[in-house]
Amino acid sequence: MADVADLSSPRAATAGALRRLMRRKLALLGLAIIVIVVGGAVLAPWIAPFEPDEQLFDGLTLYGEPMPPGGAFLMGTDLLGRDLFTRMLYGARTSLVIGVVANGVALVIGTLVGVLAGFLRGWVGAVLMRFTDLMMAFPALLLAICLAAVFQPSLWIVAMVIALVNWVQTARVVYTETTSLSEREFIAAEKTLGASSARILFRHILPHLVPTLIVWGTLGISVTVLLEATLSFLGVGVQPPTPSWGNIIFENQTYFQAAPWLVFIPGAAILLLALAFNLVGDALRDVLDPTQRGND
Repeated sequence: MADVADLSSPRAATAGALRRLMRRKLALLGLAIIVIVVGGAVLAPWIAPFEPDEQLFDGLTLYGEPMPPGGAFLMGTDLLGRDLFTRMLYGARTSLVIGVVANGVALVIGTLVGVLAGFLRGWVGAVLMRFTDLMMAFPALLLAICLAAVFQPSLWIVAMVIALVNWVQTARVVYTETTSLSEREFIAAEKTLGASSARILFRHILPHLVPTLIVWGTLGISVTVLLEATLSFLGVGVQPPTPSWGNIIFENQTYFQAAPWLVFIPGAAILLLALAFNLVGDALRDVLDPTQRGND
């Protein structure tokens, strides 16, 4: 009986979830990639051998072409003679900041809309969900390009633009979960006992949504990183000289054949980071889903 009680405690449940997560090799691989990227971004001023915008005297060949990887330039140089390794480290900062901020704002907006629509229902829920459906009807990339073109692109503007086009999926999922929870017996019992709507919402609905929000928050970062890279590559994202992995590809695409590392390295970094968050998000979904616990 003590074991059962212990397993039902929040601390024991968290410890159990962590143990299940640690047994998943792909999730550990994803976590390792995320830790490496975050560590490089945070420690960029101390790790980077040069300044991100420094055009080096020996950064180009005698023919004015980028230097290949090797020697003093671990990843080579770009078309302006800047160290690519340095710009990748600082570009990781841009991608992570936009990924976390944009996804966080999108998560808040989507949760607010989904919870209100699922809990209040009626005409309020109908209006909120029809607005959500309307936003989902627009292609996210096209809408993001239009919004980015209207405003002056900057790091924070790009983050807000991405948030404004990415909240709809969260709202739809949260709405479904909230509607299902609102019909459960314990919610009906709370209403019968005279519990206020605020108590039901904050003591019963929102805590049950936490696992879903954690999973969607993790998976959403990969989508945000890819969308930021796409906008920067198209020239409506973070503007040079601020480095981001997307605009590094954009600036150096003309050297794709002569210096393929200028496109391959940032492209591989974007792919690996998005894959890492997807691996961790998928593992969290399985670990936090009670129906999957018997399979671990």
